[in-house]
Amino acid sequence: MEKKWLDVLSGCPLFEGIEQSDLQSILGCLEIKTVEYEKNEYLKIAGDKLQQIGVVLSGVVALSKETSSGNRVIINLLEAGEIFGEMAAYSDQKSWPVTVSAHTDCTVMFFSTDKIVGCCGNVCYCHQKLILNMLKIVSNRALLLNKKVEYHSLKTLRCKIATYLLDEYAKGGKSTFQLTLNRNELAEFVNATRPSLSRELGKMRDEGLIDFFSTAIKIKDLEALKKYCE
Repeated sequence: MEKKWLDVLSGCPLFEGIEQSDLQSILGCLEIKTVEYEKNEYLKIAGDKLQQIGVVLSGVVALSKETSSGNRVIINLLEAGEIFGEMAAYSDQKSWPVTVSAHTDCTVMFFSTDKIVGCCGNVCYCHQKLILNMLKIVSNRALLLNKKVEYHSLKTLRCKIATYLLDEYAKGGKSTFQLTLNRNELAEFVNATRPSLSRELGKMRDEGLIDFFSTAIKIKDLEALKKYCE
């Protein structure tokens, strides 16, 4: 595999803790397939049999679902180094729960779901680390979904935003920090549209509660922020 892709995979949570020098060997065990897609081309259709997990190597991939009225709703946008298919891969469902398409021209690496949990014929010492990484990814996603349910029970968008920011603040104890979710992901997380989220963040900045630039947030009035969570 080309070095530029190895650089991307080194930043993928699935290969965390695995030296780049060992990546070539473990990729051989996984029997990977690399595919290039043009913008708007479908990678997987919801309902298709799920036999592979994908990792975005370049470009942007969209995960979407159709509403009962037939409208397509984008659930998430994935960039280089992000993984998809892992949540349903080892469930009883065994089918793609969402449609996966190329949001831009992109390159994606696929490997069989069986290659993670199956026995490694090469007795690859990195394979155990790979399994642990996959368990960590799935567990973190499950915890995030549980947290999301909690957020949806909050009544107002400002309360949801304030709660999320205070949760992030509690992780490091610093008033300035980087958000772990981008703007699209945060909007989806608090069950709001991106424009609504952006407007509310702007109001909170104008009121002196916070300041922000890109994904960096600064809490300027901690006590006032806490009152919105009471």
